[in-house]
Amino acid sequence: MPTNDDLDDAHELMAPPAADAPVPAGQPAAQTAQQPDRRIKPRTPVREGRVAGQPGFVLHSYPYKETSLIVDMFTRDHGRVGLVAKGAKRPLSKLRGVLQTFQPLSVSFSGKSELRTLIDAEWVGGMLPLEKTALLCGFYLNELLVKLLARDDKHPALFDHYVSTLNQLAHGEPAQIVLRKFERALLKETGVAADLGRCTTTRAPVEPAGSYVIDPERGPRSALVSDVWPVVSGKCLLDMEREDYEDPATQAQSKQLMRFLLAHHLGGQPLNTRQILIDLMQL
Repeated sequence: MPTNDDLDDAHELMAPPAADAPVPAGQPAAQTAQQPDRRIKPRTPVREGRVAGQPGFVLHSYPYKETSLIVDMFTRDHGRVGLVAKGAKRPLSKLRGVLQTFQPLSVSFSGKSELRTLIDAEWVGGMLPLEKTALLCGFYLNELLVKLLARDDKHPALFDHYVSTLNQLAHGEPAQIVLRKFERALLKETGVAADLGRCTTTRAPVEPAGSYVIDPERGPRSALVSDVWPVVSGKCLLDMEREDYEDPATQAQSKQLMRFLLAHHLGGQPLNTRQILIDLMQL
């Protein structure tokens, strides 16, 4: 069972990635000085001047100046947006008790720059709170979204999947299955998930009894003795395509496979909340 210190660590470790920092003039937005940003970038991000009543969730927030916050918000129709919540840290601020993670909000904001201004946020309700291990799983979902989604890239289907995942966790559904489904949906939405039902080298359907590795950039191929990538059965791959994780072998193999694929697409960025989860429940 996670302690309060575990939850504080999970939230603090979700520091905003370097790719969200302002980019010098003339430098491509998809690069940083240290390593390429592997998140999918929108070709022509469109930022509306004013948005009202947008469904959203706080992914992460951190202090800005003396009384304000910068909030990473996941919205249904505008994707991940960065918002300045002016005065949100003041004791009497309306926003102080509203900008909490895993709470469905209706938010209004304005501006066209990388960081826009939060005008209003209202609690919508209708969802059970996350508790114990489910709470840490929620922080893990948020860290994935912060690190893999580019700002202003719309993902309404993924937003709906996120809401469904939070509800499943809150109602005590098996975390290993719920998380695997979300991880797969996230890779699909960002355009980096291969078809797991067909071998990339032969174009033949994956055989349930076969052994395969997944090339992160191409997809499944038959496993070789020299392979260092995770080897999984064809049945595991077909189960994942069907979102069927009832088989314990599929659960174990898909966990290793998704850990490998996420590490590749994160470009070496560590997932701090996943490590806490591994330590607590061996996810």
